[in-house]
Amino acid sequence: MSSARSATKLAQVEPGFDSGEFLGSLTEAPGVYRMLDAKRLVLYVGKAKNLRKRVASYFNKGGHSPRISLMLQQVAAMEVTATRSEAEALILENTLIKKLAPKYNILFRDDKSYPYIGVSGGDFPRLFYHRGSFEKKSQYFGPFPNGLAVRESIQLIQKTFLLRTCEESVFANRSRPCLMYQIKRCKGPCVGLVSKQNYAADVRLAEMFLRGRHAEVIDRLTAQMEAAADGLRFEDAAALRDQIRALQAVLHRQYVSSTRDTDVDIIAAVVERGSLCVNLAMVRGGLHLGDRAYFPQAAAEAEAAEGLAAFVIQHYVDQPVPARLILSEFPVEDLPEAVNAGSPRNEMERAWVEMALSNARLALQARWQAKVRSSGRLVALQEALDMPEPPRRIECFDISHTMGEATVASCVVCVDGAMKKADYRRFNIEGIQPGDDYAAMRQALTRRYEKVATGEAPAPDLILIDGGKGQHRVAREVFAELGLDHLFSIGVAKGEDRKPGLETLFVHGRGMPLQLGMDYAGFHLIQEIRDEAHRFAIVGHRARRAKARGRSKLEDVAGVGPVRRKKLLAQFGGFDGVKAATIEDLCRVTGISRRLAEEIHKTLR
Repeated sequence: MSSARSATKLAQVEPGFDSGEFLGSLTEAPGVYRMLDAKRLVLYVGKAKNLRKRVASYFNKGGHSPRISLMLQQVAAMEVTATRSEAEALILENTLIKKLAPKYNILFRDDKSYPYIGVSGGDFPRLFYHRGSFEKKSQYFGPFPNGLAVRESIQLIQKTFLLRTCEESVFANRSRPCLMYQIKRCKGPCVGLVSKQNYAADVRLAEMFLRGRHAEVIDRLTAQMEAAADGLRFEDAAALRDQIRALQAVLHRQYVSSTRDTDVDIIAAVVERGSLCVNLAMVRGGLHLGDRAYFPQAAAEAEAAEGLAAFVIQHYVDQPVPARLILSEFPVEDLPEAVNAGSPRNEMERAWVEMALSNARLALQARWQAKVRSSGRLVALQEALDMPEPPRRIECFDISHTMGEATVASCVVCVDGAMKKADYRRFNIEGIQPGDDYAAMRQALTRRYEKVATGEAPAPDLILIDGGKGQHRVAREVFAELGLDHLFSIGVAKGEDRKPGLETLFVHGRGMPLQLGMDYAGFHLIQEIRDEAHRFAIVGHRARRAKARGRSKLEDVAGVGPVRRKKLLAQFGGFDGVKAATIEDLCRVTGISRRLAEEIHKTLR
């Protein structure tokens, strides 16, 4: 199996998404990717032999089918889990599809699609291929990525441990050894050529190997090989040598699924470069459902054990606690008494912890790389604008409306090169001439920066105004009126034909407008923030417009409350019927006086 480890990375895929930056931090290991919409619902789950190449194909290539194109328009985030092998990715993909039911996945296989190796009960257990539901009297090992892998593994186990594979009816009615005995693939238990104890020892050895205890099995076979060589049984020694090599090279154990009905959370913590990452992997019903990396605040100089304890205490306040927690470090102090936590107990659990630790390391690496790139973009912007320091806090404003209807202004915030959605604000613009963008911008800026002037809100290092010279002039007037003329600002005017990359920057204090190259890192940051402000404003505007258009004019008539409005709509079959009614028609509705009928008739005309 590949030595690549497992990792999860979360990245936003929104307007202004820098696919090159995101892909630069992706691993080339095999794994599974999940595409999510704005509500965090999974749109699609896919597997990849090379995650970077596969995910890049969505962003760097065109010609997608209409279904995929529609899906990509809805993607708001991605989760990527790297696995240790392509076979493991195949199994994890199947598990996630069954659990999450993504909208855009096409699925034909049933819940028992993956095959297993079975070992029956009884005095002389049988080795067999299995697909389907499990029986209590047998043991099952797997799953395996396909039937061929199971058959090859059965042949290998059969050749190495000489276990029978014949059906029970055949085994019970043999009078002499079959061909499998003749070609040294079975010890002939059907005719008593091996004792129950010796056969049971071979079964235990095979089960140990199937459970992943490879080293113990190979050590025992090696001891047998050396004993055969010492006894001058060189042919037997050579056969054992070949079996050892075959076992080491062929059989792969999968750790993303288990036949045991287990509910476990695996929690691993890693500290690198002064940053702490806690990775949570979930196993439900024996199925590994993926993992997620957490980056706690105020974790400077914290140790991994401290991070584990803090996470367990806080995470399970609102989340159900599984039967058991497996921690990368144990014992850990201050854990709640109700939590059953401990270290890994077997080969599978050790593999889960190893994967979770690798998740955390790769997540930290990706976060560090993103931080370095963000810092580089801020420094580039500082140099382009001749600012004394890189702008840590950037705020951007945009106006959205439809022919002056339902005007909304947005303010988005970028801190240290990353969007800070908790600080976003929208302003519903009232009392202006419809379509007057200058007045809308003035109102939004005044409402926002009155709080800055009084010390109720932090002052930004840089303000971006989505608009041309006129909008930027209005902004400077507002800042002057509020005593904030020292604030640094830029007007971002759309280029010719509104093409991205051709924007003109009107920089406060400069006589001539500035144009930066399309490949300039600082300019990419401006585009990303401006596009986010545009998106945020449009979403708010559409919501406000939909609400306004869904409002009945009857609500504007004094004296018509919910009860009378309901009677009117029921009497005339809807709003259009009420609007078409005469004053006399309206008077016939219970509770509607002539004066009120006249008012309704006048308002709806």
